[in-house]
Amino acid sequence: MSNPASAAAGDRATAPRRAVVIGAGTAGLLAAAALDPYAEVTVVERDVLPNGPAPRKGLPQARHAHLLLSGGARAMEELLPGVTAAWLAAGARRIPMPTGFVSLTARGWLRRWPETEFMISCSRDLLDSVLRDRVATKDRVTVVDGTELLGLEGDAARVTGVRVRMRDGGQRVLPADLVVDASGRGSRSTLWLDALGVAPAPLDEVDSGLTYASRIFRAPAGTEDYPVVGVQPDPAQPVPGRSATIVPVEGGRWLVTLSGTREGQPTDSVEEFEPFARGLRHPVVGELIAHAEPLTDVAISRSTINRRRFFEKVKGWPEGFVALGDAVATYNPVYGHGMSVAAQGALALRGELAEHGIAAPGLARRVQRAVALPVTIAWELATGTDIRYPGAIGEQPGLTRRLLGRYVDRLLRTAAGHPLAARAFLAVFTLSAPLSTLVGPKVAVAVLRGPRRSALTAPPFTTEEREALLSVPEPSGTPAAG
Repeated sequence: MSNPASAAAGDRATAPRRAVVIGAGTAGLLAAAALDPYAEVTVVERDVLPNGPAPRKGLPQARHAHLLLSGGARAMEELLPGVTAAWLAAGARRIPMPTGFVSLTARGWLRRWPETEFMISCSRDLLDSVLRDRVATKDRVTVVDGTELLGLEGDAARVTGVRVRMRDGGQRVLPADLVVDASGRGSRSTLWLDALGVAPAPLDEVDSGLTYASRIFRAPAGTEDYPVVGVQPDPAQPVPGRSATIVPVEGGRWLVTLSGTREGQPTDSVEEFEPFARGLRHPVVGELIAHAEPLTDVAISRSTINRRRFFEKVKGWPEGFVALGDAVATYNPVYGHGMSVAAQGALALRGELAEHGIAAPGLARRVQRAVALPVTIAWELATGTDIRYPGAIGEQPGLTRRLLGRYVDRLLRTAAGHPLAARAFLAVFTLSAPLSTLVGPKVAVAVLRGPRRSALTAPPFTTEEREALLSVPEPSGTPAAG
């Protein structure tokens, strides 16, 4: 005679595993791709998702420049093979770094050395649309949009699912072996976990008072292959940090984003947009957009606080719950790290699932600790700079971080005239290598010796780029392309 209890346990052991992902943005879609081989996945999204590359209410930051750096692009390609080709087919550009960059760093113009890293350049709407299309081909992933997350099911020891409000207003519980919070900057995970009795995670914040403002222009004729152009602030100066970046996007357009910290912010005035860009450390962005036709008004955002929740430090972290992407940490968007950190977090999730399985004891804690690794790199790069601007709010750096800051300043100055230092800086900046790369023996020697070449005195445009739009002189010290 069979034992009913044993039979029920056997049924549970052989039943398909189920996972719920909260949020259908970049982090959520990548989390679904990571989970797909291991579970039936339901992605819960509050917005009604558009067909194709179009704006949506829950992603207002999509109006501003997004940089998908090579460290993130490679992670996304691992999770969704073929996605890079799909972006390019849809109109995105693959821009080599630093070859395709005209960038004034804190310590001078970066020479356009041969490619060591790259970025994918397109609008956020296009990027997410292609991701949605790729995830939609997976039979084990279902996206349920127009659905609001109300809370977590379970207790302080284990999360067992989520409670949602459907489009018709009815409530429903979705059971899950694993719940992944990828709901972004507005995540309510701390409230949900508190309701279950989970201890609060330590929190760190650095607020430089940054505002960023963006406008789309029609790119001038003949600039189809124009580089990304950027002017960054010098945090060593006792003035607000102000920057401007031109990012070529699909449809023959330029997405231009300005930013400024406390007492130096841009406004939403169309009349003040170009003058702000001309008033930076170099006027090149303002000079370039003077040749371009504005297509939109100015979009502005002030949701730019660096905020990190140290979930990996919570004692008694519950089984069955993981947070990824902006639900863990948000950064000053000027550095362009958010999407890449989310991608590497999803890749870390897949790695832990492959090694241990979705039902393994301690899986959630292992994932949260693995997710913290790329978060830490982006966090140190962002907050180490932002805390230096006048009026910044947050814990001031101790001696070790101040010394590291001085070293990085010298590294940037060296990178302007030394290819080895530039390669190391870009590898870390694009989240393609650990922070320790910056202090490797060869790099440290190069930084000690300083730049091989004298500093450039003007933006390193090629002759063709310069003649197309500008009347700026050739940069002294080296040919334009390095």
